[in-house]
Amino acid sequence: MLGRKFFAATHGLPKFSTPNKQLRSPGIGARTLPCITARFGDRRCKSAETPKSGHIEEGPNESLLFIDSMPMSTFTCMFETHHETDVFPLKLSFLLRLAGYPFTDPEKILQKLCAQLHEDQRIPAADPLNIAKKAVPGNISIHVKQIMPRLKEGGAYAKLLHNPSLSPSDVEAALQDYLEKKSPKPYFNPFKRISSHLVRGRPWLEDLQRYPSKRLKVEFLPTSSGADAAEIPEETLFTLFRTYGKLGDITPQAKASKDLPKYATLNYRTVRDAIMAKNCMHGFILPEAEGGGAKGTVLKIAFEQRAKAHVWRDWIFSHPRIVVPILAALLASAAVAVFDPIRTFFIKIHVTQAFHLTENGLYKWFRSQLMRANEILTFKHRKGDDAGLSAVWDDRKDDIERIRTWLMETADTFIVIQGPRGSGKRELVLDEALKGRRNTLLIDCKPIQEAPGDSSTIFAAAREVGYRPVFSWMNTFSSMIDLAAQGAIGTKTGFSETLDTQLAKIWQNTSNALKELALEGRKKDDKDSELGDDEYLEAHPEKRPVVVIDHFLHKSQESSIVYDKISEWAAALTTANIAHVIFLTNDVSFSKSLSKALPDRVFRQISLGDCSPEVAKKYVINGLNAEAEDGGAKKSLPSQSRNDLDELDGCIDILGGRLTDLEFLMRRIRTGETPSKAVHQIIDQSASEILKMYILDVDQASSRHWTAEQAWLLIKRLACNPSLRYNELLLSDTFKPSADGSGSGGEPTLRALEQAELIAIVSANGRPCSIKPGKPVYAAAFRQLTADHVLAARLDLAVLAQLIKLESAAIEKAEAELALLGGLPGKGSEVGARVKWLLGKMQASQGKVEGYEREGATLKGVLQREF
Repeated sequence: MLGRKFFAATHGLPKFSTPNKQLRSPGIGARTLPCITARFGDRRCKSAETPKSGHIEEGPNESLLFIDSMPMSTFTCMFETHHETDVFPLKLSFLLRLAGYPFTDPEKILQKLCAQLHEDQRIPAADPLNIAKKAVPGNISIHVKQIMPRLKEGGAYAKLLHNPSLSPSDVEAALQDYLEKKSPKPYFNPFKRISSHLVRGRPWLEDLQRYPSKRLKVEFLPTSSGADAAEIPEETLFTLFRTYGKLGDITPQAKASKDLPKYATLNYRTVRDAIMAKNCMHGFILPEAEGGGAKGTVLKIAFEQRAKAHVWRDWIFSHPRIVVPILAALLASAAVAVFDPIRTFFIKIHVTQAFHLTENGLYKWFRSQLMRANEILTFKHRKGDDAGLSAVWDDRKDDIERIRTWLMETADTFIVIQGPRGSGKRELVLDEALKGRRNTLLIDCKPIQEAPGDSSTIFAAAREVGYRPVFSWMNTFSSMIDLAAQGAIGTKTGFSETLDTQLAKIWQNTSNALKELALEGRKKDDKDSELGDDEYLEAHPEKRPVVVIDHFLHKSQESSIVYDKISEWAAALTTANIAHVIFLTNDVSFSKSLSKALPDRVFRQISLGDCSPEVAKKYVINGLNAEAEDGGAKKSLPSQSRNDLDELDGCIDILGGRLTDLEFLMRRIRTGETPSKAVHQIIDQSASEILKMYILDVDQASSRHWTAEQAWLLIKRLACNPSLRYNELLLSDTFKPSADGSGSGGEPTLRALEQAELIAIVSANGRPCSIKPGKPVYAAAFRQLTADHVLAARLDLAVLAQLIKLESAAIEKAEAELALLGGLPGKGSEVGARVKWLLGKMQASQGKVEGYEREGATLKGVLQREF
């Protein structure tokens, strides 16, 4: 509440009585509008009668002026008064908007702010009294009767009492001349002159939440009920309102509009000019002589906000082509700024295994103590379960040393370990070559490649490197948003990201983490501290982390996106000397995929095969002896006590040197089985797996890249021969595409069967030359399957049916061509040779069909006789 007592308390005014009547705004209740009574020497001028309407009434010899941008002390001192108050700066009027919030009284806050500015004597130029001393006129017979500040509008109404001989226009001219000459400045804006104009209308004092703006809405109202208001033209409006400031535009009401009352819109260049015009012209009656109609026209003026309601929201929804890409860019930038450092931190933890319990020093010490106590109490001394592998590592010692040597070289290290599944590639690298080496990252491509859908693939890739948090579901969600936006605006917004982009982000964060780990041990006082990061890593290959990529090119025929991104990322790691990369793969054609990423590099390659019979036998015997030594009691070793171990030589010849099969054999022998029986069990199990996986599994027939007939032909031929000629097999009719397109043929089929490990393709001089069983034990399993006459008859009959279909298709094609040739005009020697060749083809195909049917009849007899 802004009353006289408040100003006296906050501005240091001498106490004097407040008028009994205060000016009130209609409909406001007891809320008091600001009103100050000035004093002339020793007598006081009481405030005017307060009408209930909220308007200011003028008496005889009184004029009303509106003063803009001035301290009240300046104005009152001009008329020999001695009390000061401050007009509120317009720039701070936004604080009045806090009136709607609880526990706030913005008017009281603003009055205290003005009082503090007045009382602060450290800056004399900001004191209104100092300004007033320089602006006191000595010969103006005008006295202030009442001052009414307008906080929202940064000015005040001043009611003046003047000599009857002076007209209001003379008072206005005298004040304007005085302000122009003295040029007093407001303390809150020393570059702005104070302006004053005579109030020509009937102002309305209100404290509604209406705030100043540059735009004024001028409504044309009649002077009395029943009268008509004139629509004032632009020229008249310009004449009336140009006095208060420069107008930017005058916009009359649209002709088609039927809104009443009629109105026009005025746009001022500045807010203060609009404030002055509104306070001086509101309620002004334009007479008939000046175009106001028969009974005159009342001008009702109000501020009009230029901005419409929800303008930002409407603009955003009406410009999706601009807003959506900007929103996507902002979200992406926020994600990079917030989540990338967190993800890099988690990747480093995953590589170093800093928070892994098994790598904790205290856990290792506690576990070792428990194991020692267990050995003492049970009288056991344990040598380890993997004692049998020592024979294998002794045989592959050269390969282990070669890998360690390559990791110490400064050149780009791109190592490929190729070998069939079960040949011990992973154990060779992780357990032997990299034993005790820090900062080793293992990436298994198998779960990434087998993941269903893009979201699962992203999650699997992130899990392999420790990339978290990962929002894999956002890929599907953003794709839906992008699809909806494309339907709405006609173009893609780029909000969604492809699988390629998401994988690139994961690998890029992993590269950053690996580089930070490689540079962790670097100190400023090192002898090579002047080297850059790249030069330092190139000079210290032992500091680089090692990335091991297992199951590379697993099921690569289904999709190559994952392997292409991994190859490119691995090439970037080695080229930038960030890390060493080791690929573990079963595919002999790995060079095709890796050459795309590094076309100018020669790969360091090690090919692992099956163990030799001597190493395989030693592996099994060492494993059996280690198990016996773990018992602790003094007894003879299995290699000395068991007579059935003499069968190992023949069993290993059948089983081969595949480590997984040897491990299986060793476990069965430990249970008490003889080696021969164990091998027969392994062969039976392998035969059952072959039937289920490659021939009889109807559920997966649609997803296969081969037919049961093609797999059976390979099994049948490899049962009789240790190897097959690669190109000779391609000439077989069974490996030709079927006539109806239901089956595939040729090299894609053989590659798919190699990936499924039914066969192994041997290369020579960079080209495939021969075909062997996928595992050594498969040769015995193939022989066992072909020995089953009922199974062989059933599958041979299916092969014959496929061949008959192919020959029948060839005959139909020849018949169709003969019919076409028969319809040609003239049957001369031009088509005779073609007709003869077609007839020969038909005869040969018919002969084959008859032979196949005879064989089929025999096979059907076998099926009818035997179970």
